[in-house]
Amino acid sequence: MTGPEVLDVGREAIFVLLKVSSPLMMVGLGVGLTIALFQALTQIQEMTLVFVPKILAIFLALIVMLPFMGSVLGGYMNFIADRIVSG
Repeated sequence: MTGPEVLDVGREAIFVLLKVSSPLMMVGLGVGLTIALFQALTQIQEMTLVFVPKILAIFLALIVMLPFMGSVLGGYMNFIADRIVSG
């Protein structure tokens, strides 16, 4: 492989990483902001209040987004396999 081909594979890997991880990160961010707003409005400053809802929301989002994540990773694997076969 030449240098530009390696950069193409690396760039594609970074985009795949962003596509796969961003839905879960956005859910975690949204739940975290919602709980922070609730804590600010009610003056409840319990540190453990954030963890359980955020974990449950991320697990639920993972279950919902798993087919999308699998298809993106499968497409990237096909891209890599085609690059290996083509030499």
